[in-house]
Amino acid sequence: MDPPLQTIREDGAAVVILDQTRLPRETAFVRLGTLADAARAIRVMQVRGAPLIGATAAYGVALGLQEGLPLARIIATLAATRPTAVNLRWALERMRSALEKCRPAGVQPNGLREEGLPAGAGALSALAGRQDLAWDEARAIAREDAEANAAIGRHGLEILKPVAAMKDRVEVMTHCNAGWLATVAHGTALAPIYAAHAAGLAVHVWVSETRPRNQGQLTAWELARAGIAHTFIADNAAGLLMMQGQVDCVIVGADRIAANGDTANKIGTYLKALAARAHGVPFYVAAPVSTIDFTCPDGMHIPIEERSAAEFGALHTPVANPAFDVTPAVLIAGIVTEHGSVPADQLARVKP
Repeated sequence: MDPPLQTIREDGAAVVILDQTRLPRETAFVRLGTLADAARAIRVMQVRGAPLIGATAAYGVALGLQEGLPLARIIATLAATRPTAVNLRWALERMRSALEKCRPAGVQPNGLREEGLPAGAGALSALAGRQDLAWDEARAIAREDAEANAAIGRHGLEILKPVAAMKDRVEVMTHCNAGWLATVAHGTALAPIYAAHAAGLAVHVWVSETRPRNQGQLTAWELARAGIAHTFIADNAAGLLMMQGQVDCVIVGADRIAANGDTANKIGTYLKALAARAHGVPFYVAAPVSTIDFTCPDGMHIPIEERSAAEFGALHTPVANPAFDVTPAVLIAGIVTEHGSVPADQLARVKP
């Protein structure tokens, strides 16, 4: 069993990320030293998964302040990279709130110095302190994500235990990649699977390929490194496997959960939820509370990212490439957060 790699870590005045666009072919790391580096890493999916996007954005704020850029410009640049993953906005708002509370005298809310005011030693010291605070807050966001995901694993394990008590092996289906690659550590949808494996439960995972970017390959790569039994399947094989009784439950991650429990996740998730309902297979979403957007009333208000047609290859025909779909709350058996599993229509119970 190979230990998980660090998806993101500090390296002096920079941040180092695991370049997920090069997996599973090769393992490579990229050094982010500027705001532009961080924004590009999020936009081109060198980092992916809502929790990891949020942590990377937080570090991107620290990098931008380190360059002396205005906070408003930093926030706007990072916010424009991925519209659907709410952890991005959540992390940026948390960074903004923390930093505006310690705005140095003579510095406007947008981060620029007031016109004509000299940058004295005291002001420069205060600005340096603000940069230190940005790094501290980014570290806190990363640390808390790892802790939350470990808790999701513990709570999700309680869902799998009753199944394991009735049969020799628990059969779990997942979609896209919501393992440790998509987070700072542990993963979301895969966290209960890792916890089950560590507890000695026999578990097997049906890994959906997840077109067009084939992120299921990342899940298969993770599970192989962990020594967990799994089978890679075409996206459209999911319904047949459920019809044949080969799936005990489905666990997926999320990029944004609306206040009513409607959940946006990688395109193809909704179809699996429909198949699961048709065949009596419980369908769970695993995500930290930071992925719940309590300002978004329902799934109709979740922005859906439209990505480039180039992801399909060289096609000479019109292409629609929505990156996400929305699973209605009524199809979700429970949402597993760091505070436990709650019914999708009762998210107010975990509201901060």
